[in-house]
Amino acid sequence: MNDYPYRPDEPERPFPAGPESEPAAEPEMSAQGAEPAAEGAGDTASPRARAASLPIKDAWKQVENFGQAVGAALQGRGNVVMVRVNDEALRHLDMLMEAEMTKSRSESAALLINEGIKANQALFDRIGEITEQIDALRAELRASVRRAQPDEE
Repeated sequence: MNDYPYRPDEPERPFPAGPESEPAAEPEMSAQGAEPAAEGAGDTASPRARAASLPIKDAWKQVENFGQAVGAALQGRGNVVMVRVNDEALRHLDMLMEAEMTKSRSESAALLINEGIKANQALFDRIGEITEQIDALRAELRASVRRAQPDEE
């Protein structure tokens, strides 16, 4: 387990071991936000407050990534699938809605299906290869059976 929420486009990161494993702090911005503040100038924030801003920035990036994932999952949703889920899955669908990450259970389900497919792409690629082989063997079998049958006239 790690201290950051799931990010499908990045490998899992372990717990930070201490201050030496923390990412380098970005320069603080001046009140106008256009340029970095001068060292020590108006530096009233405690080290703890500055450290707390890093997880906020990271969380914001995660929200942006999640928004992109939702957008991708919801594109071209022209197909309807009726599905029954257990109580645990329903709680997870509802969690996404309650966190206002999705607008409906349908959007939540579409997102989770899309992310599940992406996370298992290698498996689906292999299934596709084997399915193509099976289709080719079936076509070969049908052709063989047709050749073996006497002409019906």
